This record gives sequence, structure tokens and C-alpha cells, in this order.
Amino acid sequence: MSMTLLDEVRSGTALPLVPISLDQYQHMIDAGIFQDGDSIELLDGLLVRKDRSARGEDLMTHGLRHMLLIKRLQRLLSRPCETAGWHLQIQLPVTLTNINLPEPDITIVRGTEEDYAKRYPGPADLPLVIEVADSSLSIDQTTKQRLYATAGVPQYWVVNLPESVVEVYELPDATAGKYARHDSYGLGQTISLILSPKQTLEINVTELLR
Repeated sequence: MSMTLLDEVRSGTALPLVPISLDQYQHMIDAGIFQDGDSIELLDGLLVRKDRSARGEDLMTHGLRHMLLIKRLQRLLSRPCETAGWHLQIQLPVTLTNINLPEPDITIVRGTEEDYAKRYPGPADLPLVIEVADSSLSIDQTTKQRLYATAGVPQYWVVNLPESVVEVYELPDATAGKYARHDSYGLGQTISLILSPKQTLEINVTELLR
């Protein structure tokens, strides 16, 4: 059976791919090739469809538990973040590099929404990025971790739905492309999120993942 281009990419025999830049991707949106808000991310210069489905379901569907967890995180984090001078961004782009524009499920962003009227938030604006992972678990633990660590995002969480844990990655090592510290918090445990020198938010994992 003949190999497709994707097969050749996987086997390492394909010709070099030509990545697109953030500006080129934005031009595609402006031209109507993609709609602003489509479930597409720019990762390593390649357009990737964001997987929000439950394991075993169609990639184009949005898993019900995935949606529920985003709503819970939004409820738990919104008011404390605003009090500390941050705001929440839900499934919207952040600029990491000229070829990386992921759309994390939850992002804590410095300042107010109006501060970003003319640009996407960047690494210096992001104390915490959260991905809620079901069928996307592998890419969230590997590719996404590498991108956020390389960009210097201080803290990255993966809400691991299959294993009912929250993976907390800290101390980004940009050279190695990974976080130096990785802890997992399960049911019955609490995660301390420092929002400001005077404000720490306690996240009960059982309340989040019940």
C-alpha cells in the first residue's frame, strides 16, 4: 500500500515541511480561509485542530466532562484573579513565538481585558496556563509542555481527566524545553495557587474533579 504524506512525516522520510508564521496565519483568518474562533492552533508552524473530545469520540465533538471542568475552573478562579489584578481567558490564543499560537483552555492573564485590545497575551503576561486533557492528554503532556516551558510560562497545569489528577509543572527550563518540577495532585489533595504576595488560592482537587 502506498504511503501518504502523513505516513512519510511519521516515518521521517518526508521532504522538509514549510512552517507558516503567525502573520501568515492571521492573513488566512482575515481572508476568511479560517474563521476567528475556529478550533485550530498554530504549533511549531503547523496548523493543528485542537482536540477537546472525550476519548473514543469524534475529534470534532466537545466532550461533556471537558466542558464541565472548564466551567468549574472559571467559577473557582474568576473572582480571586480579578481581586489580585488578573483576568481569565477561556480558549483564546496566546502568543509564545512567531510560529506558536496555542489556545489554552484556561489562562490567567495580567491586567484587564482592555489591555489586550491590540495584541494577544504573551509569556510575560501569563502566570498560569491550564489545559483540560482527555483524548488530548499525550500532546498536552509533551508538545504543549515543551512550548510553554521554552517560552518561560512560570506554571502549567494539565487537568488529567483519564487519571483524575491535576499535573502541576513549575520552574520552566527554556534550554531543555521542559519544566524542572512536576507534581501530581489527586482526589483529597489541595493545590496552592499564589495569585499575589498577599493572596493564595486553595484548589481542592476533589471539588474540581468530582
